[in-house]
Amino acid sequence: MYSESDIDGAVAAGVITPDTASALRNHIAGLRDTPAVDEEHFRLLTGFNDIFVSIAIALLLVAVAQIGQVIAQPVGGAAVAVTAWLLAEYFTRHRRMALPSILLLLAFVGGVAATMIGAMVEIDPNLSDQVNAGIGAGIALITAGAAWVHWRRFMVPITVAAGAAALVATATGLVIAAVPAAKDAIYPIVLIGGLAVFALAMWWDMSDTERRTRRADVAFWLHLAAAPMIAHSVFQMLGIFGNDIGVGTAVIVLGLYLVFAFVALAIDRRALLVSSLVYVLYAMYAIINSAGAVELSAAIAALIIGSALLTLSAFWHPMRRMVVATLGNLGRRLPPVGTMVQA
Repeated sequence: MYSESDIDGAVAAGVITPDTASALRNHIAGLRDTPAVDEEHFRLLTGFNDIFVSIAIALLLVAVAQIGQVIAQPVGGAAVAVTAWLLAEYFTRHRRMALPSILLLLAFVGGVAATMIGAMVEIDPNLSDQVNAGIGAGIALITAGAAWVHWRRFMVPITVAAGAAALVATATGLVIAAVPAAKDAIYPIVLIGGLAVFALAMWWDMSDTERRTRRADVAFWLHLAAAPMIAHSVFQMLGIFGNDIGVGTAVIVLGLYLVFAFVALAIDRRALLVSSLVYVLYAMYAIINSAGAVELSAAIAALIIGSALLTLSAFWHPMRRMVVATLGNLGRRLPPVGTMVQA
């Protein structure tokens, strides 16, 4: 399967004409009876060889990490980071393989962070929480810098999301280091960070509303990073999973999920719905359980939510048209709701 950025690359290389690219998009949209923009494409696999290579890379990186850790704790992380960069020079920069590129990016930034964490543990593993928060913020900031360097070299779309997540960790660490009591308010802090990442995702999204370039791929991963920060923080502040929730709290959860659905339809991104799915399932289970259907409450909850999501998927485009219509001028800055991508 080829992504929008692959098609753009073929146009830039002169392999196909812009008219041919538009005709291809229109043809696929017609077959699926949905606009190409609504498909929310991102490239994960270019073929089964991606899986084969990824397994080999994972085995190699695990071996390198274990061998390095025998020498010293920080050496394992550094060895992973260096190995991941060298492998990316071939599999990412030359071969442009999707899944291996994602794996190598995560291994690189993870290796950079692990190197510094290992060094910190070896120097003094018994530092105070406040000092650890400050050092953690520094580690996260350097990790974000490493992600930026990787982006400049390889431009893997997920890299921006990794860097953004590292910056949220940096801000969180700095707040806790400055105000130790803030660790008890971790969820509001993460929520603010998630909203900032969401705003960044929208900036990338609105720069390519037809989702024909790499910018749309970057936005996809940013939304995927922001969604759990937002959903998890909101629902944890409501006390979900802490104790048996009442019907009132469950109704609030369902109401918030409807708000998330409205936002997802408006921006044409599904990450928020996926990230909050476990919470709405639990809320529906609590409501049905309180009604007396104890034995079948889980099954009925799954049936209702699953049916609702399938209905939403089947009627995504007409429902999205109605949502965008309510937004007035703002709707014009969102991905188009036309039936086809026009040449």
